Amino acid sequence: MIRYSLICENAHEFEGWFSESADFDRQVASGFLTCPVCNSASVSKSLMAPSVSTARKKEEMQTVAMDAARREAFVKLKEAIATIKANSEDVGTRFPEEARKIHYGEVDARGIIGQATPDEAQSLVEEGIEIAALPILPEDVN
Repeated sequence: MIRYSLICENAHEFEGWFSESADFDRQVASGFLTCPVCNSASVSKSLMAPSVSTARKKEEMQTVAMDAARREAFVKLKEAIATIKANSEDVGTRFPEEARKIHYGEVDARGIIGQATPDEAQSLVEEGIEIAALPILPEDVN
């Protein structure tokens, strides 16, 4: 793993971990890399002092690298959920009813999201209707 000290156009400093130096370039070019403070996609490397490796530092780096990997996975999860929500109709508590209408061809197929009780969800699955629960993220409850 390679650690870079990064800075955004608004002078927010943060770290980024990458499996190789080309990963930084790919993420910047795709707009995937953003500032965790202001969400700016204008991010560049800043100067950093070289690091001398010790056994203790290796342990610390592995812990930070795992945290960075979890953080990156969380960002990808947030993006996937946002894409699903942007391309779906929120039918609220009518979800079970609308899912059945779509499944049985009573209405045109479309992406829907909404709420269902555990019993309603189980009934849909037993009828062969494919559904998936979207996780509730921390910022969804704040």
